[in-house]
Amino acid sequence: MIDVKATIVDGSMHEVDSSEMAYKIAASMALKDAGKKCSPVILEPIMNVEVTVPDEYYGDVMGNISSKRGLIEGSEQRGNAQTVKAKVPLAEMFGYATDLRSFTQGRGTYTMIFSHYNEAPKSVSEEIIKKSGKAQG
Repeated sequence: MIDVKATIVDGSMHEVDSSEMAYKIAASMALKDAGKKCSPVILEPIMNVEVTVPDEYYGDVMGNISSKRGLIEGSEQRGNAQTVKAKVPLAEMFGYATDLRSFTQGRGTYTMIFSHYNEAPKSVSEEIIKKSGKAQG
């Protein structure tokens, strides 16, 4: 969870029953209860990605980024190469170095830095929740 603010409005202390662990458990239970009463969403990290490739691979890069739920923000010519700027979910970028080497014959490069968080699409959220349920047993 992010951007959560909680205010404790009441509490009590007992020499026998009160411990640091008891307070942690109570706080955890309160957050779970609050989560059930609101409309939480899953956020995914979005990355600023710049891919530089020789001109002949420009179309391949555009198609590849689009297939990764990427949002193309623009491109520019740099000598005999094209640089494509896009925002792409981090989850879609795993293994990208191998993919890029493969379809550019090792002649493409890319950089990637964090941009922001975005609400994950429903299909992605459902898949995460399904995997989480399997992991918990």
